[in-house]
Amino acid sequence: MAIRILAIGDIVGTPGRKILREQLAEFRVANDIDFVVANCENVVSGSGVTVKIMEKLLVCEIDVLTSGDHIWRRMEIANALIPNGRLIRPVNYPDNCPGRGITIIESKKGVKVAVLNALGRLFMNPIDCPYNALEKAVAEARRETPVVLIDFHAEATSEKIALGWYLDGKVSCIWGTHTHVQTADERVLPKGTAYITDLGMTGAHRSVLGREVAPVLQKMIEQLPARFDVADGDIRMSGIIVTVEESTGKALGIERVQLAENE
Repeated sequence: MAIRILAIGDIVGTPGRKILREQLAEFRVANDIDFVVANCENVVSGSGVTVKIMEKLLVCEIDVLTSGDHIWRRMEIANALIPNGRLIRPVNYPDNCPGRGITIIESKKGVKVAVLNALGRLFMNPIDCPYNALEKAVAEARRETPVVLIDFHAEATSEKIALGWYLDGKVSCIWGTHTHVQTADERVLPKGTAYITDLGMTGAHRSVLGREVAPVLQKMIEQLPARFDVADGDIRMSGIIVTVEESTGKALGIERVQLAENE
């Protein structure tokens, strides 16, 4: 049996939440989606996530929420990470951090799906090695299910691509998040792992990475401090749909998707 998985790129602020609240359930039915993963680390005013917003996202037909380098921006979320298997933090944070970087949840069809989250190191704050952390986490996941998904939250395209090749044949799909720009390099690698360098952004695309254009330009031109408020024009959901064979965990196909508001 094959299952269809939707992975949604970084949700930015109120506009990103709005399109998911209003259109995700219908999109899921129309596209026969069995399981949904979304990155939520920019969901509150463009940075971090709160317990209240986490709970609202989970009732929008999202099965698992991943995060990234802004997970600790709203420290109240630390308490939710411990009991809640549907929100995970990067696996290569130190072991004594709240929460885990791996969760295993059953899909609507009853298939166990493992979701892992990791942070990159190039042009990012210092962090433990994602290769070592993921090697251990993937082995743990595969003891329960061959269907393994990874959100690699990283800046450098080279680092994302390299990890894709490293994990080819070991996981069902690895996608990148963090840079907010959807890439056009989706493919199934030779050993059966679906890959894309970045899912893109779920939020206002008439913007600079989800923020109002004018203050970003002001900052770049004048080099003076500026407040980057979340933009609200041209709202879209960006991501991929991956088809995975349940028994082997091999990817059968990967498709980029963009859903415009009220489309």
